[in-house]
Amino acid sequence: MASNQTEQLKDKILAAADNSKLPCQKAFAIAEEAGLETAEVGKTCNELGVKIIGCQLGCF
Repeated sequence: MASNQTEQLKDKILAAADNSKLPCQKAFAIAEEAGLETAEVGKTCNELGVKIIGCQLGCF
């Protein structure tokens, strides 16, 4: 992933997160919007210290 794309992803995650927590549904939406695998969003959340919450599927 290009550096600019990585920074945009980080910005989207941080904007959507509330108190360093991001609902699973929002993580999936960010991945779809960015054209990325959900695992990439999860990895970036881990790097940022953002916890994904409310995931019934166990994807994160």
